[in-house]
Amino acid sequence: MKAPEFPAKVLTLAVDNRKEVERFIKFAIVGTIGMVVDFTVLNLLVLFGGLGPLQANPFSFLAAVLSNFTWNRLWTFPESRARKKRTQLPQFALVNTIGLGINQLIFALALHRLMPVLGFTHPLDYNLSKLIAVGVVLFWNFGINRLWTYRGL
Repeated sequence: MKAPEFPAKVLTLAVDNRKEVERFIKFAIVGTIGMVVDFTVLNLLVLFGGLGPLQANPFSFLAAVLSNFTWNRLWTFPESRARKKRTQLPQFALVNTIGLGINQLIFALALHRLMPVLGFTHPLDYNLSKLIAVGVVLFWNFGINRLWTYRGL
């Protein structure tokens, strides 16, 4: 596809799939709330709980997952409430567990490889590393949850 065609194709895709674009925006808003939960728990555990960033990351990620599941079920995919939580929550948890693995890998690589090169120091180093990891995992989580956890909605 030629460069001038690209914006038109994206616009057409967005207009043709307005409901999915709205869902993605809602998913991103819920994700932003989850990110606030994630960063808050991460920083509390590192700064006051005595954990290192990589040890605190799974706990903060889990807190964000629980927040995201609740808000996605209530707002992003409200029709999903017709399905049983005991089916959806394990699906959501599995997708997000894989997401945690991706998050942890990217977080560790950014923290130990990228931040020293860029010269960032504690606590900016682990917060920027976390932001990079969250940004990547957002697309994994939306894509797989949309195709599996919230399919057919």
